Amino acid sequence: MSYAASTQIPMFSGFNNAQMPPSDAELASQALQEEAMYRFPSFDADAAVMLGLSIRKRFRASSRHVKVRGMIISIQTIAGHTLFSCTVGNLGGVDGGGDVSLDSWTCLEGMIAVVRKTGHSSYYVEKGMNAMGKTPKQLGIQGEYHINGGAFPIWLENAPCCPIAVVGCYSGSSQDDHHMVVTAVRDYLKKIARDNGIPPPPSTMASGPTIPMPMAPQTTGRPPSTEWVRDPASRGLHDHEGFGRHEELDYHD
Repeated sequence: MSYAASTQIPMFSGFNNAQMPPSDAELASQALQEEAMYRFPSFDADAAVMLGLSIRKRFRASSRHVKVRGMIISIQTIAGHTLFSCTVGNLGGVDGGGDVSLDSWTCLEGMIAVVRKTGHSSYYVEKGMNAMGKTPKQLGIQGEYHINGGAFPIWLENAPCCPIAVVGCYSGSSQDDHHMVVTAVRDYLKKIARDNGIPPPPSTMASGPTIPMPMAPQTTGRPPSTEWVRDPASRGLHDHEGFGRHEELDYHD
């Protein structure tokens, strides 16, 4: 008598197929790569309007617009001059109604202030701070500053001393706001490159500046380092004694 082969019952492997989310250090490293890759050949008021309207259009076409409805957008020079400002949705009142709350602009201004102080995106500062196990007080970023993703520095290719401007948006989600801005910047630079017949920005940092990765808290028994992770191109901007004292550049159309 022959017997049919017994059916093999697969072992439970739900945990094996689950993908671990990226760590704060990996997210900070990615944000730093974006800063190195997405540098502008030039930037003026017309470019700010085009970039700002692109962010507005993207948000209105996204599923997030259905969920939260409201977003505010601001593009400013590093000296604080407003080049573009926009509100998507209705301004709320003191009772909390509306698409944009009254304190949204305060949050966005605080995020832009973080970029001015550090020279880095507010998302990188947020994730880098978490990866190092630091607090805003330990990094000297407190008070008027708001550490939340969504503000991104605008660097010029031939001006490595400090960003020339800051683009920021705020809808309440650190990660979504950061990705909204970075995607708009990336596609804007691709359009410029396509119009001028220039190769688009590289997808890796092979040709970009060497930038140290954010360091996770040390587990060697020694106390963790208190040094801020710095971009060599902006070295000197982040020393704790002179933090935020770099000279601001005047903006010219």
